[in-house]
Amino acid sequence: QVQLVESGGGLVQPGGSLNLSCSAPAHIFRVYTMGWYRQAPENQRDLVASVTSGGLTDYADSVKGRFTISRDNAKRLMYLQMNSLKPEDTAVYYCNARLVFPSDVDEYWGEGTQVTVSS
Repeated sequence: QVQLVESGGGLVQPGGSLNLSCSAPAHIFRVYTMGWYRQAPENQRDLVASVTSGGLTDYADSVKGRFTISRDNAKRLMYLQMNSLKPEDTAVYYCNARLVFPSDVDEYWGEGTQVTVSS
């Protein structure tokens, strides 16, 4: 059973910051693309940001310039630094590990951490 463990969610005022972290087993962290997804009530789960094992990053347009994804391979931790938070960033944030094969995709999810942006 692969466990991805998130931490760092909470309640923050608009304009504030939060830093999420996710830990993964070594054999996953070493080769899988790691990412953050979020899901607000009645919405689908959308990609927020991802980082490959080689460090290439990708961001949703809505968070570019505000969020930064990073990974520490030695500690097996992935981070999402979220700045200038807006109420529309409110959602459950999920850690994801994904490896694409020619005819299959292997992926794992964390249980999610709630981020609420409200005054």
